[in-house]
Amino acid sequence: MDIKPFAVEEWMNAYETGARYNIAETCVDSVSVDELFELSDEDKEAFLSEFCARRLTYGDIEGSDELRSGIASLYRSARPEEIVTTHGAAGANHHVFCSLVSSGDHVVSIMPTYQQLYSIPMSIGAKVDIMHLRQENGYLPDLRELEGLVTDDTRLICINNPNNPTGALMSKELLSEIIRIARDADAYILSDEVYRHLTQEDSWCESVADLYEKGISVGSMSKVFSLAGIRMGWIFTHDEKARRAFMSHRDYDLISCGMFDDAIASIALRHKEALLERNRGIVRRNLAILDKWIGENGHFRYTRPQAGTTALIYYDFDIPSYDFCRRLYDETGSFVTPGDCFEEPGSFRIGYGSDTETLKEGLRAITSLAERL
Repeated sequence: MDIKPFAVEEWMNAYETGARYNIAETCVDSVSVDELFELSDEDKEAFLSEFCARRLTYGDIEGSDELRSGIASLYRSARPEEIVTTHGAAGANHHVFCSLVSSGDHVVSIMPTYQQLYSIPMSIGAKVDIMHLRQENGYLPDLRELEGLVTDDTRLICINNPNNPTGALMSKELLSEIIRIARDADAYILSDEVYRHLTQEDSWCESVADLYEKGISVGSMSKVFSLAGIRMGWIFTHDEKARRAFMSHRDYDLISCGMFDDAIASIALRHKEALLERNRGIVRRNLAILDKWIGENGHFRYTRPQAGTTALIYYDFDIPSYDFCRRLYDETGSFVTPGDCFEEPGSFRIGYGSDTETLKEGLRAITSLAERL
């Protein structure tokens, strides 16, 4: 399979572990197993005693009933049997494309977004048309442009809500219009929703799979629940034909998720409100800090995120984004992601879900580089 290098992941792999101030990370400040048990107020010793006595078989092939019920509780209309568990959201996105898209199919995707959403269907041989999200439109889809791209032959429309890297959030009304366009073409909508529920306001974050019979939601335990280390993701759809395809392909490339991953995710979902309260507090507090920093530093501008953990920040220096970010890393130890990873030159992506002190120190480092530039 011929596929473009995954720019953002190659950047993260090369520099993340050596960063002094990692403000490129997109998960909310990760928790340890000890911290998870403290937040959930469950008996860790009893859990470990029971788990350590278990035989390490494949476990529940489709995911335990508790796990799938916990995932279903994150939606308005999901039933546990409509959940397909995967190895992270990256595995879920890949699984959707390989199950539903063939060479020659027509796919409409967006940019900027997570590169999987356009590079994988391209690598399969699909004809991919890109809808560019523009800052002047709040990085939200232009419905007229979308209508011009979607045809009767469109197999799949890809969106990302909340958006990575911009933090834009589509309303129920906008999603309904996108659904109208998709329904007219009898197309699926794949919505990467890994930042769903991390809102800046106390309001329900809609899922396309709740709203559309051919909507497909991808989620994970990584960003919202601070548990990237367990590699647990999922697909939810009401569409039985798509779900059968997912389960058939799953036998070839996944079989099952890990027993420990299943068990830890089940605990987190059983106590999801405690984790969501913690993590919303972090992203709301930290975005206020970032917003104040933007206001005090005239070389930088952005559209304030509405949800998620990331922001796309533009600068006015005459320096390519890879060079800017490498120089920032080398001279200060502060680590952000070049905008060119998302084909957005003259910018960088920042993750503001880290612990607050790391964010503050990372921003001070950017200020110091800006003064030298």
